[in-house]
This record gives sequence, structure tokens and C-alpha cells, in this order.
Amino acid sequence: MNDTEEKILYPMDPLVQIMKQLRGPNGCPWDKEQTHDSLKRYLIEETYEVIEAIELGDMYKLREELGDLLLQIVFHAELASEQGAFDINDVINGIVTKMEERHPHVFGRQQLETAEEVLDNWEQIKDKEKAKAGNRDTLMDVPRGLPALLRAEKIQARAARVGFDWPELQGAWDKIEEEKEELLAALRGGAQEDIKNEYGDLLFALVNVARFLKVDPEEALGHTIDKFIQRFRSMEEQVKEQGLKLSDLSLQELDKLWDEAKVRENNGKISCKNGI
Repeated sequence: MNDTEEKILYPMDPLVQIMKQLRGPNGCPWDKEQTHDSLKRYLIEETYEVIEAIELGDMYKLREELGDLLLQIVFHAELASEQGAFDINDVINGIVTKMEERHPHVFGRQQLETAEEVLDNWEQIKDKEKAKAGNRDTLMDVPRGLPALLRAEKIQARAARVGFDWPELQGAWDKIEEEKEELLAALRGGAQEDIKNEYGDLLFALVNVARFLKVDPEEALGHTIDKFIQRFRSMEEQVKEQGLKLSDLSLQELDKLWDEAKVRENNGKISCKNGI
């Protein structure tokens, strides 16, 4: 599109109509077979593809993936509409109302100065909404389908809001040492179930430290995974130039290659950007 062309603005209606046609009598056999349950995997996949595009900094890909994610939302809304539950207009009206109610500092007279104050107020409003609906559980509404690290972080933050928290970082750090010793004791005992439980406790404690440090544990682990992959690739390239494979080398030789890969990374010769 050049500068003289006007950009066409599309409301939601054409996409909603396409979905209705796909689900209609003369529509697509695959689309007509889908249910909320069968579509869950695609909703998750599209969400992660959006995240990958963000991490890559690829705006073209992000635009495309946001469209794919939007399609999933319209798909679920159409299924609900066919059941007489709600339609896409109800979805949009609901989120507009929620945004207005949860931003009284923008759409009302409340004064909030910092992002932290906004988040605290957001959670207070959510608590009031849950109490009004008769749901006073603090932790039970954290979705089980979240990645475990993210779910742990949210549960810990909820518990902290009612005062169940360490007063400072040192308490959370000491808990790691305690859980580490319990894991070592379980290893000595040899019972696999005990080992699994204590390992989970140690991971949970590590997430709590991340919360104190204001580090996103999911993002931090993802970055470390990407870094590991890039260093491993560098090792493979090094031995390939020698006509060898990594499996041909001793552990000592592999450790040496790993250290060399770290040096190349620190010198900027290996990229460890997320979303490789």
C-alpha cells in the first residue's frame, strides 16, 4: 500500500460472518465438527506463536499471529452463539465494561500515580467482584491450565496479598536451603514419590525468590533454554569442522567445548536472543 492509498478498516463483522459460513450447512466439514474442547489445543498453540513473534521482534509475524489468535476467539464465540449462550458482541461489551470498571483512575475520579498502585487497585476490584458473585476463594480461581511456573507465581502473589508471605527476601532464600536439604534427604531415602515431592517444593521456593527479585520465572527459564541451545549448536559446529560428532568426545572434552562456546557468546559471536 502506498502513501496515497487509504487503509481499509475492517470491523469484526466480516470475520464473524466468515465463521458463520464455515459452520453453516454448506461450510467446511472440519470447522463444523469442532467444539470448545477440540479447539483448546489450537488456542494454546496460537497464543504461544504470538509470544514467539513478540520475542523475535517480528512485527509482520506478530500481525499474522494476532489474526490467528483472534480467529480462535471468534470461533469460540460462534460456538457459544449457536448454543444460545452469548455471541461476540457480548464478549466485546463484557471486556469494555470490565476495563472501564477496573480503571477508575482513567474513567472515574480516583487518583493513582504508579503502576504498582494500579495493579493493587486492580486486584482489590477483582476481589470485590468475586465477593459480590459469592466466590471468596483466593487461590482456586488461578487456572490449572497455566504453565506451572506462572501458576506458582500467581498463587504465591495471591497468598502474599492476605499476608501469607516472608517479610523480606532472606526468608524466601532460607526456604530454598531448607527445601534443598529435604530433597537431598529424599534422595538418600530413595523413594521416587518423595523425591518428586521435594523437587517440586524446591521449584516452588525458587519461584518465590523470583517474585521477590521481580523476575518472571517463565521468561527467565525460557531465556536460559535458548542460551543452552545456542551454546550446544556452537559445540556441534566446532566438532563438525573436525569431522567428528559430540558423541565421539569425552565429558572432559565436551566441558572444554562448552566453556569455549561461553567465551564466544560473551564476545558476541553467538546470539542468544529468545525465539531462536
